[in-house]
Amino acid sequence: MIGDHTIPAREVPLGGLRQLTVHRTLPSRALPTIGAWCFVDHFGPTDEAMTVLPHPHTGLQTVTWPMSGEIRHRDSLGSDVVLKPGELNLMTSGDGVSHSEFSVDAAEPMHGIQLWVALPDADRRGRAGFEHHADLPRVEGDGWRATVLVGEFGGGRSAATVFSPLMGAEVRLEAGTHVLPLNPAFEHGLLAVDSPLIIEGEQVEHRLLRYLAPGRDQVEVSIEGAATVMLLGGEPFDEELVMWWNFIGRTHEDIVRAREDWQAQAARFGQVDGHDGQIIPAPPMPDLRLRPRKRQLR
Repeated sequence: MIGDHTIPAREVPLGGLRQLTVHRTLPSRALPTIGAWCFVDHFGPTDEAMTVLPHPHTGLQTVTWPMSGEIRHRDSLGSDVVLKPGELNLMTSGDGVSHSEFSVDAAEPMHGIQLWVALPDADRRGRAGFEHHADLPRVEGDGWRATVLVGEFGGGRSAATVFSPLMGAEVRLEAGTHVLPLNPAFEHGLLAVDSPLIIEGEQVEHRLLRYLAPGRDQVEVSIEGAATVMLLGGEPFDEELVMWWNFIGRTHEDIVRAREDWQAQAARFGQVDGHDGQIIPAPPMPDLRLRPRKRQLR
């Protein structure tokens, strides 16, 4: 049985011509997923601009949540959207999609969360799609207010498309001790976005992620001053995933094929207009066979 655990953040410089350094907590060596959430990057606050040329994805959904700074999203489906703080972009890769993300104003500080959701095997080869949600449900409780990104939380339900039992919410807390409702069928993660937290008596430093095992219907969070928490949850995802670069598959061969197709600019990934053919090339494959990530928490 996997128990509660604090997951450290590691600094990751984003590849290619990307400029941002992110703090990544998921996947971790001990825990590849929380529900179907399989990737948590926290960037900023920073004066560095986001300059991410077209790059591919397979087998996942990207969830982009800016807290400051505007991001222009363009993709191979023809989407061209400016994402503002308090709004959500959700892109479903299906069997293949490509997109770019650039800061609208390079002088404006950037701060936000980028997340991936693993698609179940039954849906991972489906059609790609893009959703922009500018009017998300907002709920509140005693000493807290939340915006529901995906799924259901505190009586609010997001219209964002999901393919497995899942929830995600940005929760803004007043100073003091607060009780947040949880779905006991879900495992959860709480990301300390802008300050340290005390979660069920355990100190969780800024940028770290606290994992909570299924079976509880609430969690107690204490803070000295106002703070923001990203709350993620879902039913434990029991499918084995092979993750490498921007691809999620089930086998080493899935990843090799996706990489070869991207390098060949195959039709499955389409093209992103407005970049004069510039792309982020895939890195070389590692000199080993990629294997599914295993849970190691006990």
